[in-house]
Amino acid sequence: MFPYRRTAILAAFAALVAIGAAQPDSFHFVLLGDRTGEPVAGVYEDIWKNLPAGNPAFVVSVGDTIQGTTDSVAEGQWLEIESTLKPWSRIPVYLAPGNHDIWSPASERLYTRYSGHPVHYSFDYGKAHFTVLDNSRSDALPAAEIAFLEHDLQEHATQPLKFIIMHRPSWILNVMIDDPGFELQRVAKKYGVRYIVAGHIHELLHADLDGVTYISMPSAGGHLRGQGRYEDGWFFGYATVDVKGTEANVAIHELGEPYGRGRTTLLKEWGKAGLIK
Repeated sequence: MFPYRRTAILAAFAALVAIGAAQPDSFHFVLLGDRTGEPVAGVYEDIWKNLPAGNPAFVVSVGDTIQGTTDSVAEGQWLEIESTLKPWSRIPVYLAPGNHDIWSPASERLYTRYSGHPVHYSFDYGKAHFTVLDNSRSDALPAAEIAFLEHDLQEHATQPLKFIIMHRPSWILNVMIDDPGFELQRVAKKYGVRYIVAGHIHELLHADLDGVTYISMPSAGGHLRGQGRYEDGWFFGYATVDVKGTEANVAIHELGEPYGRGRTTLLKEWGKAGLIK
C-alpha cells in the first residue's frame, strides 16, 4: 500500500500484512506505465477511476511516478501523488523507480520513503513472484541489479510464475532482433521467468523470446511520442493480468473519451511494431 507519510518500517509492515492475507491461486492485478514525463493532465487519475471495478489485488507501476529531476520540488510532488491516490488507498501499490523518480542521492531517499520500498525488492502473491529492479540512472541494466535478480530468483525458485519489473527497457534492442545472448535473458531462462515488463518509452510493444514474454507498457499519463497512433502502440491505458494457477492472461485497456476510444485487446494481438495486422 502506498505509504501516505508513514515511515518505511510501518509501510513495509502494512505491505506484509496485505500480502500475508488470503492469497487465492486465481487473482487479478494491474500493470501501469509511466505517469510522467511531461504528464498530460487528468490521464493518470482517469486510469485509477477505472481500476476498482475489476477489484485488483494490487497495482504494479513501471515508474516515472513524479515529474522530478529537481531535488527542491521532488518531495512536494510525492505529496501530490499521495493525495491523488488516497481515494484508492485500499489497493496496494508497488512502484519501480524511474528516471523521473531517482536522479540524485536526495531523490533516492525520497523514493524509498514515499514508495515504502528500497530501490530493488521483491514480493510474492499466491504462486506468483515479482522482482522489481532499478535501472533509473542507466539505460543498461547495471551488473549489481543482475546480481540482485539472480540471488532473488534463487531464493524463490519454487514459485512457478515469475515477473521482472523495471523502468527502462534495457533489453529492447536484443529482443527486437531476436538475440537471446544477453545477461537478463540468460537469468530469466535459467529460473523460468515468464514476463519482463518495462516502460520509459510510453509505447506498447510485445515480443516473445525463447519462452520469455517482454512487454513495453503504454503511457499512463506521460506524453505520447511518435505520431500518436493507437495501432503503433501510442495511447493512454493500462494492462490487467488475470492469474489462474500458474497461467497469466494479459489484456490491454485503452482509456475512453476524452483520452481515447476505450478499446480492449489481448497482449497477443500486439507485436514488435504495434498491432499485428
